[in-house]
Parts: sequence; C-alpha cells; structure tokens
Amino acid sequence: MATFNVQTPHTKKIVLPDGTVTIEFRPDFGARMSGKFDDAQVFVDNEVLRYSQPLIPFRSGTLVRSGKVGTVLGSGLVQYTVPYARFQYYKTAQSRSYDSRRGGKWFERMKTAHRKDILDGAKKIMRRGGGAFG
Repeated sequence: MATFNVQTPHTKKIVLPDGTVTIEFRPDFGARMSGKFDDAQVFVDNEVLRYSQPLIPFRSGTLVRSGKVGTVLGSGLVQYTVPYARFQYYKTAQSRSYDSRRGGKWFERMKTAHRKDILDGAKKIMRRGGGAFG
C-alpha cells in the first residue's frame, strides 16, 4: 500500500506590523493526515474497481476478476493482469452487442460518469473527525 507521510512543520512565528502570529500544529497532525490520505486512496481504488465492473467486456468474468486480484487497494494503481487486458482496453469497440455499456476504455468512460462521486467520497474521508485542524 502506498503510504502518505505528512510531515508536520515546526512552529512558525510570523511578525506583522500590528502583532506576532504563531502557527502551531497539533503533535498528531502528521500521523492523522497520513492515515486519512491512506484511507482515501483505498476508497478511490475500490470505487474505481466497483464503477468499472459493469463497463468491462465480459465473457467468463476473468478480466473483471484480474482487476480485483491485480490491484492492491491503497496503492493508487488499478491493474488488470490478464494478458489480453491491454487489447480489450485499447483495441476494441466501446460497446458490445450483448451489452452496450461494456467495451474498451472502461476507465475513461467510468471516470466521465463517476468522477464527482469518487472525489466527493474521498473528500468526506479527509474531513471526518473534525477536519485537518479538529
């Protein structure tokens, strides 16, 4: 899993003409934010797989399963590992006679349809627990 490592800056004093401002971060800020980024990435990876599933060409289900097996949730890399996945993605029509939703470039089509849902869910994860400064 790709782990984000948020570094907490040192206390910073800023001198302004009408006073001094001190910016301090909570001691657990870095660890909390790192954990939230990791949780958000797991969510995004899972949603990409879930929303892509009905768009992937389907004969036996092996291509769909290869995405679940080939992806480590939280890594930020969704991979379909069967040898013919690249051909199915780049070299075939974007619809099939048996299901007009299934076809090539499923990630691009999924992203067009569900990008906002995925981003909203990731933002919700980042805000939970009182937000970055809560």
